[in-house]
Amino acid sequence: MPLAQLIDATELAERLSQPDLRILDCRFSLDDASYGQRSYAQAHIPRAMFLDLEKDLSGPVTPERTGRHPLPDPVRLVERLRAAGLNDDSQVVLYDDGNGAFAARAWWLLAWLGKRDSVYLLNGGLKAWRDANGAMTDSATALASGDFSGEPDDGLVVDAFQVLEQMNRSALTLLDARALPRFLGREEPIDPVAGHIPGALCFPFTENMDASGRFLSGDELRERFRSTLAGRPEGTTVAYCGSGVTACHNLFAMCLAGYPLAKLYPGSWSEWITNPVRPISTSATD
Repeated sequence: MPLAQLIDATELAERLSQPDLRILDCRFSLDDASYGQRSYAQAHIPRAMFLDLEKDLSGPVTPERTGRHPLPDPVRLVERLRAAGLNDDSQVVLYDDGNGAFAARAWWLLAWLGKRDSVYLLNGGLKAWRDANGAMTDSATALASGDFSGEPDDGLVVDAFQVLEQMNRSALTLLDARALPRFLGREEPIDPVAGHIPGALCFPFTENMDASGRFLSGDELRERFRSTLAGRPEGTTVAYCGSGVTACHNLFAMCLAGYPLAKLYPGSWSEWITNPVRPISTSATD
């Protein structure tokens, strides 16, 4: 079964009553940390449970050491997923109301914990659901606790030391999910230092989707990755972004394109710049 799977709004509507279905609402706003919870309380897809990017899908930030969204403690995350009714054999649908980055972060975390089958992103997100006249409710979702038994796979992550050690070798291909102006250091709306990790390739995650907010086809994504990764050794890709969130969108898209699951540098740019010894670049070609 493919690791990255999409479900459209019509199919989800047909499966809403499926007993083993679990729906996770991952809405969030970087500008308003309470936005997701408020939006969920106002209206959500029936049977959905809410996961908060910063409370559930990230760990605590340590100033001058970690990035903005460190990986969560795996034990706590497993407990939270069980509280959301997740079982080892659950069918899981993830959604947000933006470009899918927060849902993709949840998808990657599930893969990190070993849940690599029957996990879907709602293609087009909540907008597609609403456009299809999908039902919404403000009723609280009550589910029995699940038995999810996830264990983290540390082979899916690299840390700053590993990136620094390998950055000038052919054994590392860094994909930066941020937009080109941030990559080049021409603008930086979030982090205190602009630029990118030397040697990285700019691969904006927003270009994984069409104008409607749905993912490109597998063939289209495959061509996009092929043209960027041409000549690079297979199995060397490490995804990063500003804080380890939108990079997960690229990892999901890579899997849709038929590539194996690549690695993530969770700390990403916001962690990289906490140590002034680590080099930075603002050049288009390093």
